[in-house]
Order: sequence, then C-alpha cells, then structure tokens
Amino acid sequence: MGKISFVFPGQGSQYAGMGKEVNDNFPCAAEVFARADKALGFSLSELCFNGPEESLKLTENTQPAILTVSVAVLRVLEERGFAPAYVAGHSLGEYSALVCAGALSLEDAVVAVRKRGRYMQEAVPPGVGAMAAVLGLPAPVVAEVCREASGEGTVAPANFNSPDQTVIAGDSAAVQRASEKLLKRGAKRVLPLIVSAPFHCTLMKSAQCRLAGDLSSLTFQDLSLPLINNVDAAEVTRGEAARDSLIRQVCAPVRWVESIRRLAGLSVTHFVEVGPGRVLSSLVKKIAPQVQACSTDGIRGIEALASVLADATM
Repeated sequence: MGKISFVFPGQGSQYAGMGKEVNDNFPCAAEVFARADKALGFSLSELCFNGPEESLKLTENTQPAILTVSVAVLRVLEERGFAPAYVAGHSLGEYSALVCAGALSLEDAVVAVRKRGRYMQEAVPPGVGAMAAVLGLPAPVVAEVCREASGEGTVAPANFNSPDQTVIAGDSAAVQRASEKLLKRGAKRVLPLIVSAPFHCTLMKSAQCRLAGDLSSLTFQDLSLPLINNVDAAEVTRGEAARDSLIRQVCAPVRWVESIRRLAGLSVTHFVEVGPGRVLSSLVKKIAPQVQACSTDGIRGIEALASVLADATM
C-alpha cells in the first residue's frame, strides 16, 4: 500500500468563485474564511467568491486568497478523516502546507503571504522584469541558455515545473534574449507570462529581505508531518528549518520536479491537490506517471476521494 501526499497550489490557480461551494456547504470551511477575513481586516472571502478578476489577480490579493481556499478545503478533508503522510506546496503553496503540518497558524500565514505578495509586486518596477514558460526542452539546456543570455541583465530558471516545462525569470531584455535563444535550441514554445513581477530570481532580493523581517517575528512550531520544501526538495520537520526555507525560496527556483520525485521515492503513490484548480495534478502526472493524482476543487472532487484513496495508507 502506498502513501498519500497533500500538495498545495501556488499563484496562477486562482479564479473568481473559488471556495464558495465549500464555504456554503461545510461550516468548518466557512470558519476558515471568517478567520481569514478577520485577520486581514477586509472581506477576502467576498473577493474569492465574487471577484472581480482584476482585483483577484493582484499578487497581494492572490496569495492570501489561494491560501485561504486551500486551508478551507483542507479542513473539510480533515473532518472526513483524510490525512497525508507528507505535504508539499508550489511556491506560495508551501505556506498552506505548513498550516496543514501545524507549523503556522492560519492567521499568521494569511497575513504573511499578503505582505509577501505586496513585497514581490514592489520589488521591481512594472515592465522591468518578465517571466516566460519554456516548453519542450530539458531543464539543463534551459539553465545553460539562461547563463549565456545573462551577460547584460539577469535571467535564470524560476520554476522547474515538469520534465518539459521550465519557467524563466529576470530582466525583461534578458528574458527576451533567452527566449530567442531557446527557440533556436529547439524549444517547442516559449510563452511570455502575464505576471506582476519576475518571481523566484535574484531581482526579488528586496522582497526577500523585507519578508525575512516579518517571518522572524512569527512562531514556527515543529511540523507534525514532514514537508518536502521548494528550495532544496528536502525533507523538513523543524520549525526553524521551515522558516529558513520560506525566506530562501523568494529568490530561488521552485524545484517541483525534484520534490515530486523525492515524494515518489518515499513510497507516495497518491497525490491530492488541496485547493483551487488542477494545475499541480497535471504536473504531477507528467513528472511521475506511475502515481495517482487528483484534485479537490469542488464538492465532486472531495466526494471522489474515498474511492481514489482506497488503496493508500493515511
């Protein structure tokens, strides 16, 4: 029998209407939204349920919104007796994973990620930075081309999302140079991403410094179950190590491929995406085709879990 890992989504999984179904049908989920609203001092739940999309897309709103929806779904799963052996989260999702593991309170996490989003937006002036998704090239080739294109400006891998998808980030001109070189090296496509800042690269240094100050004032408990972190794809069980991981991940790439392979190597056979969307479920299947991956976006996904996880140990 295999093990279960809960994986928590990051920015890009948001949509207007997310979380409303669980809020309306499960009191434990409604409590999460009420607590997040109180902690932030405004109605984040209204933004999640009704938008508008333009406001929801602002990074300082997106990050607490996705975390809150993820934790609301998590509480429903916990109420039904589902529990993982491991947790992981994609970028922002690592905060949700740490709430699941008992290292951070919901209130501390939702306030921290709102500040995180604001710091990231403010780290680089609009138009100065860029990100692009590279499809169809191995990660080592993408990294090599980024080094070649970094002579005048910064560009580097930001997200190792799947074996054939790597996101790059940096100065706009350098990202453009790298994109052209990558197409010449055989990339199937290089897609510019509509983002408010070039995340997970050295241009985020000021955001990292500001966030480090905030995280240093928070209490991080030791984890009740192990986390596979983004920055090292390593197992974390101590609160101080979790704090350090969150600080370092701001300027470092998300090692999602390595993280999923690490979990698969730890006998995880079932990955449950806890939160809005199905982005991570799709990536997991590309990284480790031998495992099962499912989404909990909505009541139908939650209801299907019992049969999906029947042959896994919790």
